Amino acid sequence: MSDPPTLSDFVSYIPLELPVLPAVGVLLAAVYLAGAIRLWKAGRRWPVWRSLSFLLGCIALAAITGLGVEAYGYALFSVFMFQQLTLMMAIPPLLVLGSPGTLLLRATPHRGVGRAVLRAAHGGLRSRAARWVLSPWVALPVYLSAFYGLYLVNLADPVLANPFGHIALEISFLIAGIVFTIPVLSDDPLPIRMSEGARALDVFVETALHAFFGVFLMVAPSLLISSFEASSLTLGIDPLADQQVAGGLAWSYGEAPTLLMLMFAMHRWFRVSTARDAADARYADVHGDPELDAYNTYLTSLRRKGDGNA
Repeated sequence: MSDPPTLSDFVSYIPLELPVLPAVGVLLAAVYLAGAIRLWKAGRRWPVWRSLSFLLGCIALAAITGLGVEAYGYALFSVFMFQQLTLMMAIPPLLVLGSPGTLLLRATPHRGVGRAVLRAAHGGLRSRAARWVLSPWVALPVYLSAFYGLYLVNLADPVLANPFGHIALEISFLIAGIVFTIPVLSDDPLPIRMSEGARALDVFVETALHAFFGVFLMVAPSLLISSFEASSLTLGIDPLADQQVAGGLAWSYGEAPTLLMLMFAMHRWFRVSTARDAADARYADVHGDPELDAYNTYLTSLRRKGDGNA
């Protein structure tokens, strides 16, 4: 690589020495599809759109870490930032909306190895560790530390200096994105269940802080990390200009998935509130409204007192 990359370079196939995440993407897709097919063969319903969402997330995972973009992710900060944003913000919602937890519980056989898998899954749901990890007091700080902590505290350079540091960071980005996304979007059984308002607030806070990070990268007068400096110059690209492109990606491309998540959370909040109000109205029509009945009784007593005094 001695020239600036083109689009064809990013999407071309380049053999990797250690294709960890592409293999994970293929494995997840195969296991998920096997579960969905098992349900369909048994005549049980499973939404096709959820299957397409999860499989698309697996394809994106394999592509972003298995094609030419992965090779240039070692050389350019902007490409590495594109990978990070995709792994944290674009892929996790696709995977989570596929409801893999629900599919696991429905499609896993209740005998043999399947029984052990189900027992482990239920144990995880009831565990204190799962409740702690998925709480917003942990998920949101971990998510934001992948940006502020990694680059502003200069943790990226020593990690990337390790031969497996790049892959380790990619895995961490994916895990952080999934941990943040599950409480916000998941319909699977969870050890904790956030209110719709809390979900929307969580995404809103992340959106604001993430936008600020992108702007900070764009206006920074010096390099925040030096790992990509030599390789950027080799490609004939100014490292500081490349960092500004990375900031632009964080501010624009990175904001799009979170804004969609916020819109989805707000829509679901409205839908749940509307359904709850309709249910309350139906209950009141049949059984009456205790608070309204008590208030009417109070008004009647005041009227009688007034008539008596008259």
